[in-house]
Amino acid sequence: MGENKDRMLAGEWYLPDDPELAADTERRFVLCAAYNANGGAAPADRAGILAELLGSVGADVRVRPPFQCDFGRYISIGAGTFVNFGAVFLDTAPITIGAHVQIGPNVQLLTPIHELDAERRRAGWERADPITIGDNVWLGGGVIVCPGVSIGENTVVGAGAVVTRDLPAGVLAVGNPARVVRRLDDSDSEGLDSGAEGMTD
Repeated sequence: MGENKDRMLAGEWYLPDDPELAADTERRFVLCAAYNANGGAAPADRAGILAELLGSVGADVRVRPPFQCDFGRYISIGAGTFVNFGAVFLDTAPITIGAHVQIGPNVQLLTPIHELDAERRRAGWERADPITIGDNVWLGGGVIVCPGVSIGENTVVGAGAVVTRDLPAGVLAVGNPARVVRRLDDSDSEGLDSGAEGMTD
């Protein structure tokens, strides 16, 4: 493994303009193009392409095309998960999605981090932090999950929310930045918006 790929996988600053990483990107390009062009193909054929593209895919996973990612091989998706149209999963660090997760249209899971220093950013330096989505999570349409975020099991995130920090299990979170408005096992919370109107597949 080359130095830049090794540094990328270790979560360190690396330069993506690298022949080894370019080859991995080309592999992703070919497989994503095949997957997105075969929306009407037999489910077994689509599942075969997805299994080749991603690092791990559980049983009965459905990903509606178009779907885009950085590498694919650093994404794992648990059984029974559904990903709606237009998902963008940038996996320069691992993206781990649990079982029976519902992901609405145009959701973005973004692991890369660019330099704040303009000179280093212009030189191309970047790094990435992993994203983890627990079992039974629902991400509404257009949700953006930022680098390094973990979302606990059974949590619901309202449409259009930008998740910049970890969310605990079993809560409803909405807004930009996303904030917890109530626990989902606490229907008697006072003064907290249920946020149900903000949800969408």
